[in-house]
Amino acid sequence: MILVTYRATVEHEARLGAVVDAQVVDLAEIGEVTGLNLPSTMLEFIDLGPSAVAAATEMLNSFEGNFPVGATLPLDNVKLLAPIPRPRKNIFGIGLNYTEHVAESAKSLDTSPDLPKQPVIFSKPPTCVIGPGDPIVHNPNITQQLDWEAELGSVIGTKAKQVTREDALRHIFGYTIILDMSA
Repeated sequence: MILVTYRATVEHEARLGAVVDAQVVDLAEIGEVTGLNLPSTMLEFIDLGPSAVAAATEMLNSFEGNFPVGATLPLDNVKLLAPIPRPRKNIFGIGLNYTEHVAESAKSLDTSPDLPKQPVIFSKPPTCVIGPGDPIVHNPNITQQLDWEAELGSVIGTKAKQVTREDALRHIFGYTIILDMSA
């Protein structure tokens, strides 16, 4: 299931949807039709856990693409926002985690050409999240050099601490693509 956060118009609030055949199906709206109580935001949906994902998937499949009038909008007619427009906590990243990136950084930033012995961990605040097509604010008084990378982001869906490697995937809600911009 491909989940999105979207706005139908500039005046409308952000809503949770699922992309099905180039349409955005409003999960809360379609839930009302079927009697399945689904939230209108991504964070609330994540909080419901894997059982909500399974129930929403089954519900969407039951329509076989024939959704009630008013429950869908063409994907081209909505404004996609960041999947989680305002995460509750910082976004954590691992830097210099493959040899090509280490070599590229060594050339352009004059850093060590050796792969780090320990993970290079950094974080970004929730306030830095923007959606697809939104402008990237750049202050040329601070830096002339912006760097970017496309990243695969794991969305953690349950509280976790000192998780073993074997249990790690049980805490992942899903995945998203992130454009990581750095100065």
